[in-house]
Formats: sequence, C-alpha cells, structure tokens
Amino acid sequence: MTDSHGVVVRVPATSANLGPGFDSLGLALDLYDEVEAEISGSPGVRIAVEGQGAGELDEDEGHLIVRTMRATFDRMGFAQPDGVALRCRNRIPHARGLGSSSAAICAGILAARALARGRGAGDLPDAEVFALATELEGHPDNVAPCLAGGLTIAWTDQSGVASMVKLSPHEDVRPVVLIPDFRLSTEEARGLLPKDVPHSDAAANAGRAALLVAALTQRPEPDLLLAATEDRLHQRYREPAMPRTAELVRRLREAGVPAVVSGAGPTVLALTTRDTEDLIAPEVGNDWHIQPMNVDPLGAYVRFPETR
Repeated sequence: MTDSHGVVVRVPATSANLGPGFDSLGLALDLYDEVEAEISGSPGVRIAVEGQGAGELDEDEGHLIVRTMRATFDRMGFAQPDGVALRCRNRIPHARGLGSSSAAICAGILAARALARGRGAGDLPDAEVFALATELEGHPDNVAPCLAGGLTIAWTDQSGVASMVKLSPHEDVRPVVLIPDFRLSTEEARGLLPKDVPHSDAAANAGRAALLVAALTQRPEPDLLLAATEDRLHQRYREPAMPRTAELVRRLREAGVPAVVSGAGPTVLALTTRDTEDLIAPEVGNDWHIQPMNVDPLGAYVRFPETR
C-alpha cells in the first residue's frame, strides 16, 4: 500500500495504574500494533485491518486512527487531505485493559505528523504530541508509556496541562499478562468509581505508589512488590463488572504473586521476578491466556518504508 510518501508507525501495548498508581503510573509492553498510513491520491478513506478488531472496527471516517489523524492535521494547520489509506496490523487485544485505544491515538498522531512534515507543514513538538494524545484519550497514564516506553509517571496540573517522567524498570522485573476471553469497556469500569474515597485509603495508596516506583526501579523483591501493588482506590469498586478478574487477582496475591488489574481491566498484570513467575500457572484456569512479556524501552517508533 505504501509508497515513498507513506509512513509506518509501531506502537506498544501498555498497562496503566499498576495497582495503586491510579491515573498516573504506566508500563510499556513488547506487544505491538503496526500502522501503515499514506495520503492517497484518490478521495475517500481506505482501511485494511488484520488481527485484533478485523471485521469489527469502522472502515471509514469513524475509525479512531482516522479521526485522530484529522485532529492532528487541524492542530498542525495542515489542509485536510481528501484521501487517506491505512493498513493496520493489530496485536493488542481490544477492551482488555492493555491500551489498544491509546495505541491507536498515538499511532494516528505520529502518522499524521510525519505525513504533514513530509509535505512542508509546520512541526508538532513531542510535548504537543503528548498533550494532544492526552486530550483525545482523556487521561495521560496510557499514552505516556505508549509514546515514551519504559515505566512512566504522568500527571495533569490544575490548568489541565499533562506532564510525564520516564523511568527504566529493573532488569529483574518480568511482566506477565493474563488475558481473559471476555471484554470490558473503560467507560463501564470507570463508571463504577465513587466520587469520594476515605482519606485513609488515599493516604495508603500514595504510600504504596511511592513504594512501587522504588520496587520496580531499584529493589524488585517479591515482598516489596507485593506490598507495593496493594490498591484501595479503584480495583474493589470495579469488581462487580469483572468478578472473575477480581477473584484471580485475590488468588494470585494469596499465592505471593504481585498481581493487579491492568488498566480498567479485565486483564490481570503480574509484576513477577524469577522467584514468583512459576507461581502463576497453578492459580489460572484454561479460560485465561498467560503471556509473559518484556518491558518495551523505546515506546512508539516511526519509520519510512525506504528504511526497511
């Protein structure tokens, strides 16, 4: 599909929250969607989807990547092209808490920026890419690791400006995702959260989140990781929407595995080490797919077809 005017964007899966780091902590994982995009000489939108979402996603202007590209062209002051062509190779499961929507948004922004740059448009600096991705996604905790890779801490100030810091997890940290055969929308899961929580729960989560950053980057000891992944702010409130996820998290934690809900769920993330990774399989039924992963250190990657 692509020619010398096309661009290829690879974006990683992500896991947000990591237990106590609600709406702030995120981790990039080495599972990728790849998008080939070009401005077409013929009017209209042409989309081919392979893998996750094939036959389910919009194949017109309603596709999330196309909508994101249009928003990016507008932000850059670039005239909207009549024709856009996409080929999406999707490996990130949809509606599972692994950042598929954030990946699509990041891919759309980066593809549009590269295409517009190649046609003489003004630039969109990386900070503005992050700001636009946060605006379109709604929260920075998934888009930050998708763009930057590694472990990220993201926050939004009182004026709504999002910022992030990237850290490198310790080499002994071994993420394992447990993907179920059912889906859950982020909107449904977020709708279960209360407006207010006890001060003691907020204080406990603040301490656990700080400990988690230290454990993931400096001392990934099983006892520290288990204590550091305790959450009181969101997981228990979301249990009615995903009781099987909540039950698996409980079983794994009782077995000594630092397990949390990945993002809004229903996937479970285990932050294991050599001492705990073998404890997972006995607690997991056949309706969960166990997938060991590595932390993606680079984040979203853009290339042009000529560099293959």
